[in-house]
Amino acid sequence: GGPISSRPQAETPGRRFPAGRKSFPPGRWRQGLKYGRFDPEDRRSRHCPYLDTINKSVLDFDFEKLCSISLSHINVYACLVCGKYFQGRGLKSHAYIHSVQFSHHVFLNLHTLKFYCLPDNYEIIDSSLEDITYVLKPTFTHQHISNLDRQAKLSRAYDGTTYLPGIVGLNNIKANDYANAVLQALSNVPPLRNYFLEEENYKHIRRPPGDIMFLLVQRFGELMRKLWNPRNFKAHVSPHEMLQAVVLCSKKNFQITKQGDGVDFLSWFLNALHSALGGTKKKKKTIVTEVFQGSMRIFTKKLPHPDLPADEKEQLLQNDEYQEKMVESTFMYLTLDLPTAPLYKDEKEQLIIPQVPLFNILAKFNGIMEKEYKTYKENFLKRFQLTKLPPYLIFCIKRFTKNNFFVEKNPTIVNFPITNVDLREYLSEEVQAVHKNTVYDLIANIVHDGKPTEGAYRIHVLHHGTGKWYELQDLQVTDILPQMITLSEAYIQIWKRRDGQEEKPQQGT
Repeated sequence: GGPISSRPQAETPGRRFPAGRKSFPPGRWRQGLKYGRFDPEDRRSRHCPYLDTINKSVLDFDFEKLCSISLSHINVYACLVCGKYFQGRGLKSHAYIHSVQFSHHVFLNLHTLKFYCLPDNYEIIDSSLEDITYVLKPTFTHQHISNLDRQAKLSRAYDGTTYLPGIVGLNNIKANDYANAVLQALSNVPPLRNYFLEEENYKHIRRPPGDIMFLLVQRFGELMRKLWNPRNFKAHVSPHEMLQAVVLCSKKNFQITKQGDGVDFLSWFLNALHSALGGTKKKKKTIVTEVFQGSMRIFTKKLPHPDLPADEKEQLLQNDEYQEKMVESTFMYLTLDLPTAPLYKDEKEQLIIPQVPLFNILAKFNGIMEKEYKTYKENFLKRFQLTKLPPYLIFCIKRFTKNNFFVEKNPTIVNFPITNVDLREYLSEEVQAVHKNTVYDLIANIVHDGKPTEGAYRIHVLHHGTGKWYELQDLQVTDILPQMITLSEAYIQIWKRRDGQEEKPQQGT
């Protein structure tokens, strides 16, 4: 029956021709196979029979996006059945061969976030896959970000474990716990975190061609979004890509396989981040300096050599070179010096672990206390006075002293309150009148346990939404009483300034 033209024509799977055409334009089939789906949409796109083969429990997007065979980072796809990464999608590509060999059919392009079925090569469009793209690239709205510090609800990961977004363990690949602790602390500083949760804030910053330092900014942003993702598949994150960027940008000064110093890493990281965001030493500010930078006056007086006769010393002190000089300087953190630890043991043959109040070691910045500093040739007397307090103040407690032979650790315990530390008396008088808010509360406390070169790092962080304290050591996350925090060998602390509004009470304080 009927004329030939009215018969429905058999369709070649995946080859639907656009209206008014009997064939694809030259090269269009090849182009479709290689780069994108056809137009109009393949009818199988919304009815892929292989979606039930996806295994979310094996998906891990924390590692570098490299093909597991060619080690190329161009055009990489994740197999959603076994979790491995492969390059390409066309005929003879590693992803194509893998799909034929193992009958794994569903792949995700890690760059475009599009799903494909191989070897048939059509795009899969299905709203049920959105949770996978969200884990690969979490996004945060303004409203979501503004509510983060009021959120007290636990999230449930795909593997069934519950976690608080932001209070998430970081994997210790080998010896990177020093970096993990610092990254955890910085992720708990709301203005810094909020800036990096939104990629738009730094996406358009221009950098010179070939500049690798911006990689640090991109990876830190990705890590922040993973740590605060409320829809993670697992309750921990691997900082693999972040740390690879650190190794590269620091020219291997900081490594994954070798224990580093937390203060050295913090100092380098904050300065590198500031510089990569386009900041300069004096004029151009960034989010890093807005959050952490304060200023102080440094008074320096040169001392005559101690072996000189008294009358010669007197004469030298009249010279201009030996008069006290003052300079204004900025700081990202304050170094607090500990009193020297006792060398003698008590009657039970145990070393006495001394204790010192926080305010004793803060006296260094009262503008009165003088401290002698020795260089190879000359000696100086210095005193310090604060002139500007930042919104978030970092204390680095100097526990390690290096000499020619080894590194010594000072075990002195610092007694500090967790809330209500008023720093007004450390400001110069004319600044005190202008500085309304000078009261600080602790939000993060990094601890170093064990020997100087082999010890381990852990961190105490305050969860702003619940007001509870948590201890994180690599993948372990436990809640902790605030009273226990003060008993630790604190090494780095971050304090938050109260800015007029009433603070949410912390548990146990």
